Amino acid sequence: MAGGWSPELRPTPLPGCFEVRPGVHADARGRFVKTFQAGVLERHGLPAAFPETFYSESRAGVVRGLHFQLPPFAQGKLVYCVAGKAFDVLVDLRVGSPTFGRPATFDLDAEDPAMLFVAEGVAHGFCAMAERTVLVYHVTRVHVPSHDAGIRWDSAPVEWPVREPVLSERDRLFPTLAEFSSPFRFEGPG
Repeated sequence: MAGGWSPELRPTPLPGCFEVRPGVHADARGRFVKTFQAGVLERHGLPAAFPETFYSESRAGVVRGLHFQLPPFAQGKLVYCVAGKAFDVLVDLRVGSPTFGRPATFDLDAEDPAMLFVAEGVAHGFCAMAERTVLVYHVTRVHVPSHDAGIRWDSAPVEWPVREPVLSERDRLFPTLAEFSSPFRFEGPG
């Protein structure tokens, strides 16, 4: 399996965020998916050190987000789905970004193993679209509860696939995008 099936990065509408198409080797036994290769991220100027990894498991109709970690502990994330499928949402919170306040949406599906690299200063959330949806997160900084934050899931201009999602109380009480005073600054072209 050595050789030319390395992950490929494709730009998204949000600067500094990428869709990552992993290397996949499939045969009669099933498939082998290469989810991470440091050199691929580094060649695009992206961080490739992930000191913490975790996953969430959600049932259909659950919305998680829109989450981020505040400076000085802001996180980049590499996110992918290993079971089920998710309607994934990113919202640019970086003041000065050409896409400030705008969302981008993606389908993450265990059957089509695309991943997302989410830049620091971009909120992330998703709606679980299968009864058992598992998302894996590799983050560039460890979780710091005092800096864990979010904006309301329904405050960005997104056509969510559910009208009445299952939400945590925490997610329900986040400020709206309009109420949020962003500490994030856009650093360049990305």
